[in-house]
Amino acid sequence: MENRHIIMLITVAIIAIIPLALYGGLGEDDGYFGGADGAAAEAVEETGYEPWFEPLWEPPSGEIESLFFSLQAAIGALIIGYFFGYYRGKGKKKTP
Repeated sequence: MENRHIIMLITVAIIAIIPLALYGGLGEDDGYFGGADGAAAEAVEETGYEPWFEPLWEPPSGEIESLFFSLQAAIGALIIGYFFGYYRGKGKKKTP
């Protein structure tokens, strides 16, 4: 393993550990890690907006909803990665 790989791994570990150390024990109830979706929903509800339809199906829990969101993101990343790899390989094939 080259030195630059070790340096990158250490950098990634530092980037992952610093937020955990700074916000350890604080959660969404304390105002941390709240998403823009939640803030947007609160802002819309404050206007008195009433939804005009109900979803056909709702996930039974927030974890299932997160699972579907993650699965959707993974499928999108695979498709994008495939096309980047395909066009990169196609470009390499043309050059002798």
